[in-house]
Order: sequence, then structure tokens, then C-alpha cells
Amino acid sequence: MKTRKTLLAAGIAMIAASLPTLANDVVRVSGWGGDNVVVVNTLINEVLVDELAAAGITVRYEPVEGDFAQILTNALSAGTAPDVFYVDSFWAYPVFQSGKIDPVSDDNMAIADELIPSLNEAFMHNGQLMGIAKDFNTLAVQYDLDVFDDAGVEPPNEDDDWNSFKSKLQQVQSNLDDVYGLCVVPDYARFAAFALATGWKPFNDEGHTLLDDRFREAFEFYVNLVDDGAAVLATDLGQGWTGGCFGNGDTAVAIEGAWMIGFLRDQAPNMYYSTTSIPKHPETGDRGNLVFTVSWSVATDSKVKDSAHTLVGLLTSPKAQQWVLESGLALPSLEALGDNAYFQEDNRESITSRVVFEGASNGQVEPFQFAQYGGDWKAIVDEALSAALLKERTIDDAIAFAQQRYDRLTGRQ
Repeated sequence: MKTRKTLLAAGIAMIAASLPTLANDVVRVSGWGGDNVVVVNTLINEVLVDELAAAGITVRYEPVEGDFAQILTNALSAGTAPDVFYVDSFWAYPVFQSGKIDPVSDDNMAIADELIPSLNEAFMHNGQLMGIAKDFNTLAVQYDLDVFDDAGVEPPNEDDDWNSFKSKLQQVQSNLDDVYGLCVVPDYARFAAFALATGWKPFNDEGHTLLDDRFREAFEFYVNLVDDGAAVLATDLGQGWTGGCFGNGDTAVAIEGAWMIGFLRDQAPNMYYSTTSIPKHPETGDRGNLVFTVSWSVATDSKVKDSAHTLVGLLTSPKAQQWVLESGLALPSLEALGDNAYFQEDNRESITSRVVFEGASNGQVEPFQFAQYGGDWKAIVDEALSAALLKERTIDDAIAFAQQRYDRLTGRQ
């Protein structure tokens, strides 16, 4: 026989079963694999656990191995994209142009206002900010202190302009039999540090590329480093980037970003190196630099859009970025973290991180992106550099031919 108490309990159970279950919003998050998996997993499962619980968010993390840009583009088109994902500044334009990305929320604009300004520029589209920069890199000069000591040459420093920098490389190359100054690559991603210092811009106000006298000055300086006894072609050393030559001990300097920290930790753990800023233009006194950055962005088709924007705010919050900085895994995008104690430590990794961090605000800085033209734009200047470095064309012919190609690409003719 059922008692009154039993019947009451059963009734309560039936009522409870009929009520909607309160559950966290599940937000799908995606980025590329590799080292990024450790960063994102730690942020989600350790650093931001309390904040995610308070916001009622459960994160389903889906890292992608392979061509992330293509996979994301296909998913956006099919309406199956994650709610939150990486957008690299290099291929941001077509993704933003698709109309499948939600602009940064009003709440997150407060975070954007605290970022290094050049990072926001990388994710502006039609007057709207389309993502929050999660971290970044710029270019700097890494140098081997033992090499300069052996050569009896003063190492590069913050006061160097193009001329003093080249002179130091020439002296090293002249004084040592088995070490070159720098290995040169036909790559806008390194050459731009010099071109931008002249005041040249990749696009003018009409959206065209003009290879003017300022561009030519930088082009000639960069190409002639080899002929002037300050550098060697990277391919002559069996390398495709300046870091590879440097890590093997073949060159005195490299022009790379903070990614060199991990590379040298593995490749040359005993190297006594340090880092300084890109040399200044001898007349303008400016430095040039590129910002390589990635945003957290939100899909317009997300069914949990509010929670997705909240998650982006948490992933780029001061707490999250402080952890990113102290872990040494990436450089944070918050401008105020430039005063962090980590940057003041007197060790090669902290010094490298500080110089690269400051590079985003030091001189003529442009994002590593080329409007709607993407890699087609970059290929033109890369091929011009290659033709001149390999003596397949004179400097003037290489620039003139590149200008013709840019005119066709941007519709100037």
C-alpha cells in the first residue's frame, strides 16, 4: 500500500521530470593543432574554469590539423562552422567579406580598446572590428653574442640604422672565415621591415600598389646586402629562412619573431644570443615592422551567439592574457601588459619577448595582410626579390616588371 508520503514524493518527481533541464550553453571552439592545443586546453580546463562556470558555458574544443583556412571557409559556407574560431590576419579579408562573421560585441569592445592599436587594424573590415586579437608576433633582430665577440665587432643595438647595421655584418663576415652576417630570403615577410621604414605603404588611398623611390631604396639596400659582403643567400646554405641559418651557426644575426625562442631552445640550447629592434632608416629615423596576428571571431550562424561572444571576452581577458605571457607560449595583445615584470627579466627569452612585443608599436607597422589579393599580392614582390637576388633581372627591371603586375592586379590599368 502506497502511503501519502510515497505518493507526494512520486508527484514531485513527475513534476520535476516535466520541467525543462537547465544546462550550460555548449560553445564549439576551433583553432589549429600543434602547440595551440596545449594553450587552449589549459585556458579552458584550468585558467578559466570558474569564469566559464559562472557564465554558464561549456566549451567543446575541436582543434584542426591540416588546412585550417580552407576547412573553416567550407564550414562557414555550409553553416556548420564552430561558434568561435581563429582567423589569421593573412587570410582574414575573404572570411570577413563572406558575411559569416559577427562583429565584435559591444561588451568586448571594451577589451578591444585596451589592445595594441595595430592589432585591431588587422581585423577591421568595412569600418567594423571583426575579431579580438588573441596574441601576435613582430620581427626583431636576434644576434649571436659569441660570434660578435669572436669577430671583435660591437653587437647590434637599438641605436643602429641601416648603415651601421650593415657595417657590423660586413665586419663579421670579413673577420670570420666560416660565418656570414645574415642570410637573405626573397620574402616580403622579412623585406617589409626595411620597406615600411621609408614611409612606403603597400596600398595608397586608391587601393593601388606603387613601387616608388622609397620602395626602390629599401629594395636596393636589401638586395645589395649580398653583394656588399654583409649577407649570403639562404638557399646557398640550404635554408629557406633566416632562423635556420642562425640556428645552425652559419650567420651572426637573424630577422625573425618570438617563435625563435622555442626553435633555439631545441636547435641551439647553448647559444648565447640576445635580441634587439629592427634597425632604423638612416633619414626618417623610423623602424618598419609587420604584425602577425590571429583573432578569436564568432560565426554569424552560431545558435549560442551571446555565449560565444562572452567566451571570446574570457579568452582575451587580462587573466587569460597574463597566463599566456607568464607561460611563455605567446605574446599577449593587451597593451598594458607591456609593463609586466616578465619583460624586465634579464634572460634571453624575456628580452626577445619584450623587443617583439614593443615592435607592434615601434615605427611604421602594418598587419601581414594584403586586402582581397592575399598571397597573389605577396607573390609579386617575392618574385621580384628573387629575380634581383639571383641576378636574373637588374633591380630596376625587377621593380618595373613587378609594377606592371601590380597595376594589373589592382586594376590600375
